[in-house]
Amino acid sequence: MPSETSWRGFRSAQDWINLICGALLFISPWVMGFSGVTAPAWAAWVGGIVIAVMAIAALVQFAEWEEWVALVVGVLMIVAPWVLGFAAMTYALWAFVALGLIVALASVSEIWMIHNPAPAAR
Repeated sequence: MPSETSWRGFRSAQDWINLICGALLFISPWVMGFSGVTAPAWAAWVGGIVIAVMAIAALVQFAEWEEWVALVVGVLMIVAPWVLGFAAMTYALWAFVALGLIVALASVSEIWMIHNPAPAAR
């Protein structure tokens, strides 16, 4: 059975996933060619920074609220193409939906692990 240490190691893996997704979201306007379109570019830059900062904060000194913020931002990234009106830009749409979904799932799984700790090894 996994110990608390191994569960924390897995949780930090989720923080690394969020950090990578935040970085990918931040650079996506340049890589995917929509840096000249205001709404998706700024949403990617701001969302990427918030996700990355929350991941770094969780890696340095874990607190549950950081996961909740990352979850909310992940969900906001999923809906951003429709709310901000750039859903017709397929490449931006998929970048936001895919990365937002990964961030949201990683955050949910970490929150679940916090509230459902692994049983202690005997």
